Amino acid sequence: MDHAVTPNLSRLLGIMARLRDPARGCEWDCAQTFATISPYTIEEAYEVDDAIMRGDMAALKEELGDLLLQVVFHARMAEELGLFGFDDVAAAISAKMEARHPHVFGDEADEGQSREDRWEAAKAAERASKGAHSAMDGVALALPALMRAEKLQKRAARQGFDWPDTDTPIEKVLEEIQELRGASSEDERILEAGDLLFAAVNVVRKYGIAPEEALRAANGKFERRFRGMEALAGDTFASLPLDEQEALWQTVKRSEQ
Repeated sequence: MDHAVTPNLSRLLGIMARLRDPARGCEWDCAQTFATISPYTIEEAYEVDDAIMRGDMAALKEELGDLLLQVVFHARMAEELGLFGFDDVAAAISAKMEARHPHVFGDEADEGQSREDRWEAAKAAERASKGAHSAMDGVALALPALMRAEKLQKRAARQGFDWPDTDTPIEKVLEEIQELRGASSEDERILEAGDLLFAAVNVVRKYGIAPEEALRAANGKFERRFRGMEALAGDTFASLPLDEQEALWQTVKRSEQ
């Protein structure tokens, strides 16, 4: 299938150039900027993930195309500004991947480090070459908050700033629960709720579990059980008292076991 890649990619680049043509293009496409397109880029990445989670390979092919279009769109806007083009983007990521895998593309011996250790060491060197001064530099602000909390904690842990066990982080969660309970204003409750969630991420991370994956699984389980309750109760579910809804929950839960 490799022989089809270049013509089809050239076709896509040509389509985007035409869409952005001020005289013959699409008014909507011409009006876009990096900032206005960015939300669509994030949305398409999530839709790729959704197709993977559902195991829908036909949808995955389509969603990967939608995501590729976002890359082409950003690259085209940058080219119009004289900054860089799609080929520069491809060249940059190619160089980065080769540099991050010297044991594959170079002569460096594989010293047996874990993939994560090797990858993070390479990224740290890249950040330093770009003038980074803090271990916190480069953790994207736009990441989902749960994922960003984990990344910040991992960065700190690699600098030695981490609890040595799981008991202490659990105690910290209990402490944060009490502080949230004792908060006296809306602003204070928001701060304490954030501290509680951040502490919970720390506990999960210390058990070697990705918080984002764990919460995703919990979301799926809750949704599945809630739909099960609705199926048992029919249209009457919302009008049932809480104790009867809880009984339905337990029924659904037992059925899964």
